[in-house]
Amino acid sequence: MSPASTGASTDVDAAPPVSTAVSASAPAADSRLTPGGPGYRRMSLALFLAGVATFALLYSTQALLPLISGEFGVAASEASWTVAAATGGLALFVLPMSALSERFGRRTVMTASLAVAVSVGVLVPFAPSLGVLVALRAVQGAALAGLPASATAYLAEEVRPRALVTAIGLFVAGNSVGGMSGRVITGWVAQEWGWRVAVGVIGVIAVGCAVAFRMLLPTPRHFKPGSLRPQVLARAVRDHLADPLLRRLYAIGALFMTVFGGVYTVIGYRLTEAPFGLPQGIVGSIFLVYLVGTVSASTAGLLVVRLGRRGALYLAGGTTAAGLLLSLAPSLPLVLLGLVLITAGFFAGHAVASSAVSKTATHGRAQAAALYQSAYYIGSSAGSTVGAVAFHANGWAGTVGVGVLAVLGVVTITAAGSRAARLATRSNPAPATH
Repeated sequence: MSPASTGASTDVDAAPPVSTAVSASAPAADSRLTPGGPGYRRMSLALFLAGVATFALLYSTQALLPLISGEFGVAASEASWTVAAATGGLALFVLPMSALSERFGRRTVMTASLAVAVSVGVLVPFAPSLGVLVALRAVQGAALAGLPASATAYLAEEVRPRALVTAIGLFVAGNSVGGMSGRVITGWVAQEWGWRVAVGVIGVIAVGCAVAFRMLLPTPRHFKPGSLRPQVLARAVRDHLADPLLRRLYAIGALFMTVFGGVYTVIGYRLTEAPFGLPQGIVGSIFLVYLVGTVSASTAGLLVVRLGRRGALYLAGGTTAAGLLLSLAPSLPLVLLGLVLITAGFFAGHAVASSAVSKTATHGRAQAAALYQSAYYIGSSAGSTVGAVAFHANGWAGTVGVGVLAVLGVVTITAAGSRAARLATRSNPAPATH
């Protein structure tokens, strides 16, 4: 396994050794980026903008599904494929993209990914049919897979360990801001000029972000190319999938995202129809609820300290389920409160599960994280599609039913983990690692 995949530094800039004795006794200078140092702000802003572009593009049609349904004369279950195709493309390509970034470099893969994604984004407003629109969105999602596959690896290699959490936090903040602002902007623009102009605006914003990203991101100094040998990648994937704990974490991430994807794909239909009848701009603003998720994700570490990982997952699942049930009420304030609880529970559960993957994997961490992201976006695609089908068949109650089943899956898997831990403790009195 290459050092890059472990997040370890692969190169340092040291002064030329005067002698063997001097080089052996003098520590090498760490030239990696650190807050306040040259290049750190440029790097942070570059990756923040990459995160904004990625998630604004990825979910650009989600708030617009009722309008897309209206123009093409299709049901929610068909229009939802404009979201599912993008997240599905990302899920399928995130692992191959992680391998390409090991060979050709993080900056190169991220630049190429954004270039393709924004180019497709400019074409999306001109899609003549739903089939063409779905195909373009699938290509866009596949291209965007190069961002999550490469950004965290770039940071692990180029940023000093003590600054790594902050740097990754800025990238995640860009993801959150992009996902939220993309939906809000499209909602208000579409209300005045239609969904095509709305996604066109997002495309133009993404082009600007991509250009700024390429100009700002410092040239990597610590990357060392790895191997593209399929057997190396296959061995890492096989090892991760053989780990029972990692399998449970992948499933939990997928199930949480099934809830979230289903709810936010269908909520526009729920709120534009009776008894609410909200205009498109207001519906788009509902995604400001994402700010709650930013807070809950940031407190997930504290929950784990107080409740343990499984306790935090139970709490996240319970909060999500309570929000789903509350959203059934025919009262707008209660529906909004339900969305707050769903969002808080989802982001907390996602933060707990994703961080546990990094701690559990002992090698091939880039591939372990890519597998989690793949499961996560498969869950998003499944939730978008199945949630929309359930809504078409049984209304909002159908979508809620799908979400409740997914939460029960989270609870069941977590309980299985608790049982496995108890059995491991009985068979080996030494403290269990999981």
